[in-house]
Amino acid sequence: MIKTKRPQYSRVLLKLSGEVLGGETGNGISAEAVKGMAEQICEVRELGVQVVVVIGGGNIFRGLAGSERGIERATGDYMGMLATIINSLALQDALEKLGAPTRVQSAIAMSQIAEPFIRRRAVRHLEKGRVVIFGGGTGNPYFSTDTAAALRANEIGAEVVLKATKVDGIYDCDPKKNPKAVRYEKISYLEALQRQLKVMDSTAFSLCMDNKTPIIVFDFFKPHNLKRVVMGEKVGTLVTG
Repeated sequence: MIKTKRPQYSRVLLKLSGEVLGGETGNGISAEAVKGMAEQICEVRELGVQVVVVIGGGNIFRGLAGSERGIERATGDYMGMLATIINSLALQDALEKLGAPTRVQSAIAMSQIAEPFIRRRAVRHLEKGRVVIFGGGTGNPYFSTDTAAALRANEIGAEVVLKATKVDGIYDCDPKKNPKAVRYEKISYLEALQRQLKVMDSTAFSLCMDNKTPIIVFDFFKPHNLKRVVMGEKVGTLVTG
């Protein structure tokens, strides 16, 4: 009898930047890009893996950029949080069109379109096979969606944070500017911090380091890459203790 290989992780948190929803331009919402993401998430869900998603809002509005244009920082950050809700609803729609039951939970109260974030309810949704999308960041200004991802991963007991990017891992310098840039297969939290490799912002990174939550940075735009990561293949860069 041939044994079927089982996924390496049973509960994962997928961190998507807003820009990846914008497709090639990184702006607005690309229906094609969102559909491709939904298909990869469904592929993993069908393996029995519980999936949580945290989405940024940079394709619509970025709080820090707004403050540079004269908008008060806290106000700009709240505007960015609302952008993440728009992205969450777009992904929810794409997932449900593919038959995946989905719930959006928001850190900011908006009961007509999303549930409030309640940890125990989120875990129950996962146990029932639903994809849970966390919008609204942490609900507080001055915190990035990277920090929201690290926080929610620890709250709901995710085994790993999967940071989806447009590059195939972490490099010692920008591979777009330097063709000789070297990609790390594995790196420690401390080394990534000391080298300022910008895996995540320092608050998010510290949360993962303190709670020993591994991070995998990988190229989300290669077909089936999410499935390969979940199955334990060496894809992207692993950040661990």
